[in-house]
Amino acid sequence: MNQTVFIADLHLSAEHPELNELFLHHLQRWQGKTDALYILGDFFDAWIGDDDDAPFAVRIAEHLAEFTRHTPAYFVHGNRDFLLGADFARRCGIQLLPEHSLITLYGRPYVIAHGDELCTADLPYMQFRAQSRHPAWQAAVLGKPLAERRLLASQIRQMSELGKAENGKSEMSDATPEGIAALMQHYPAADLIHGHTHRPAVHNHTLPDGRSFTRYVLQDWYGSGGGCLLVSPNGVRAETLRLPD
Repeated sequence: MNQTVFIADLHLSAEHPELNELFLHHLQRWQGKTDALYILGDFFDAWIGDDDDAPFAVRIAEHLAEFTRHTPAYFVHGNRDFLLGADFARRCGIQLLPEHSLITLYGRPYVIAHGDELCTADLPYMQFRAQSRHPAWQAAVLGKPLAERRLLASQIRQMSELGKAENGKSEMSDATPEGIAALMQHYPAADLIHGHTHRPAVHNHTLPDGRSFTRYVLQDWYGSGGGCLLVSPNGVRAETLRLPD
C-alpha cells in the first residue's frame, strides 16, 4: 500500500448525487489498498445532527462502515459539518480528530486541518466560527426538532453562498499569512495540508524565524469531478478524480 489519501470539501448532499457516486466509487477503489483515509472537513454540504435520517447520508455511512473494516479513516470537522458527532463516527468506524493535528507519515511530519481557521481576514465568518464551535450553541441547535434544523442548515448555506458571491475569490476568503504563521509556529519542521479555500495549490512558506515549510491545499469537489492528495514515501502528489466512462 504505502500511500495515504487526503480529501476535503466534497459537500455531499441529496441535491448532488453525482458527487455521492464519485466518492463511493473511489472509496471502494481505496478500500484495503491505502494505509489510511483522512477527510479534512466539509465532507457534507451541511450536517444537522447524527439523528438525520436522510437516505443519502445513511448510504454514505454504510459504505464508510464497510471501508473502515479494512482501512482506517479519520475526520476533521469543517465549517459545514461541525455538528457531526460521536454517534455518526461510531456508525461509520471513523475517528474524529481535533481541528488541527500533527501526524507523521513515512517519516515526515504534517499538520492537518480543515483550513477555515487560517482565513483570519474574514471577520464575519470568524465571529460565526467562534459562536458555532461553542458547546452551548451546539447543544441549543441540536435540541431543536429535526425539521427546524434542516431549515436552519438551508439558511446557513444561503448565507454562505451569498458571502461567496460577494467576496468571489477575494483575499478575504483565502488563508492569510498571519493565520498560517499563527498555526505553524507551533510545529517546527512540519508541512501543512488543508482544504476549505477551494484554491488547490502547493505553496512554499518561510516563517519569521526563518523556518520554511510547504502548504498543500486540497481540491474541492464540484460537478462530476474532484481530487485528492496522495502522500507516500516518495512524496506528495495531487490526483484528479472522475467516474469511469
